[in-house]
Amino acid sequence: MAALRLCALWLPGLLLIRPGTGAGRRNPECSDFSRKSCEECLKNVSCLWCNTNKTCMDYPVRSILPSSSLCSLGDARWGVCWMNFEAFIIAIAVIAGLILLSIVVCCCYCCYCRKHSRGRPDEAEERLVREREERRIQSLQRKHERKVKHDEIRKKYGLLQDSDHPYSRFEND
Repeated sequence: MAALRLCALWLPGLLLIRPGTGAGRRNPECSDFSRKSCEECLKNVSCLWCNTNKTCMDYPVRSILPSSSLCSLGDARWGVCWMNFEAFIIAIAVIAGLILLSIVVCCCYCCYCRKHSRGRPDEAEERLVREREERRIQSLQRKHERKVKHDEIRKKYGLLQDSDHPYSRFEND
């Protein structure tokens, strides 16, 4: 139990002594890279390189874009040295515009297709409707043929009532 407590106390201390971190090495400030190269400045992602006066400064995290008093957007570099903030903003705007445009086109196309597919049945539906109508007509023809056949049998045996004469029922009495 005592060994477990000792390990729990020493682990955070060991993490601080690890090579490359902790008190043995200090993190360089962005201003330390001023008057050096853009590549060296931008190795630290929290730094911003201004091309006009060759200075490396902390990126202003409170605002999304660096203010023009620090460095103009055309001369500011962040992340990569070959693209300035102006080009970066334009590229992001173009990509976002293309994504939005493609979403709108897809939605309009889908709505257009649905609208026209509901208005006009396709070939399979038309074929099914035609076959159903043909079966209904055949059924009515068979029904009429059966009625004619039954009426002939009734007439042969005298069971058919004369529908032309409304008082024929009373004459047989």
